[in-house]
Amino acid sequence: MVELGISTFGETTPLEGTGQTYTHDERIRQLVAEIELADKVGLDVYGIGEHHREDFAVSAPEIVLAAGAIKTEKIRLTSAVSVLSSLDPIRVYQQYATIDALSNGRAEVMAGRGSFIESFPLFGYDLKDYEELFDKKLDLLLYANLTQTIENREVYPRAVQETLPVWVATGGNVESTIKVAQKGLPIAYAIIGGQPKRFKPLLDAYRRIGQESGHSDEKLKIAAHSWGWVMEDNEEAVRTYFHPTKQVVDAISKDRPHWREMTYEQYLDQVGPEGAMFVGSPEHVAQKLIKMIEELGLDRFMLHLPLGSLPHEQVLQSIELFGTKVAPLVREYFAAKGK
Repeated sequence: MVELGISTFGETTPLEGTGQTYTHDERIRQLVAEIELADKVGLDVYGIGEHHREDFAVSAPEIVLAAGAIKTEKIRLTSAVSVLSSLDPIRVYQQYATIDALSNGRAEVMAGRGSFIESFPLFGYDLKDYEELFDKKLDLLLYANLTQTIENREVYPRAVQETLPVWVATGGNVESTIKVAQKGLPIAYAIIGGQPKRFKPLLDAYRRIGQESGHSDEKLKIAAHSWGWVMEDNEEAVRTYFHPTKQVVDAISKDRPHWREMTYEQYLDQVGPEGAMFVGSPEHVAQKLIKMIEELGLDRFMLHLPLGSLPHEQVLQSIELFGTKVAPLVREYFAAKGK
């Protein structure tokens, strides 16, 4: 059965109409309430990303996840992502083992190279070592996950689970996909633009290479994370989501030459039938999601909600709709198909 969940970066962009911006401390407290609600409405996983910039509130997702751990019962808690290249992998293991203790075995790590690179100069790393840093630190994290003794030094606490699930996130890089498949690690794709179906050859290659490397299908899990927003009324959802999405895309376009400011026509294309954004009524989002899960053969999907800032009460309503209306439709479809 496919797992369904929420991911977030703890965005802090001006709200439409009022221009109000949530402070970082307000947004962090809101995230704990969102985790608690996601658990209450039966979602499977909640992930928080690490950033080091003004428009995202969370630089230490493990602390927010720890706060959520003691207020929840069933939901799995993961980074989305931990920028492993600029972190100490032993410390990452210890932090998520601590979350595992607080949650009684529900912690995961999603490691990534980092599409945002602010952490590299902040922590004194050179971008020319981008790939080498990640590869070495991932190996050390995986080693710490398997054994408590590293060079005659003990690593504590140990996770409640036998080993922490460690996913690797990518934007669709071919070389990254090959490396993850060869290691037999679960992979998460950020599908945030274009047409999701274009990822299928890459996902097929991941499975094939993983199997050729001797790994079981049980290990070769695939997740996707895409932007989205759910409201009772389809047209209202599309209208409401444009402003915050454009704010984030336009801000990123200033730092990345291959990004462009978002037009309304581009936005409509992405929320349309073949686009990568899941925006609309519960029924609309569920049907579009079912199509992508089938086409790509996903084991997990995380709706990134919201992307830019929206009033917190609306965010809670959207999470509730995703958990109580979208998720049951998706689960019922695949349960019936399984029969």
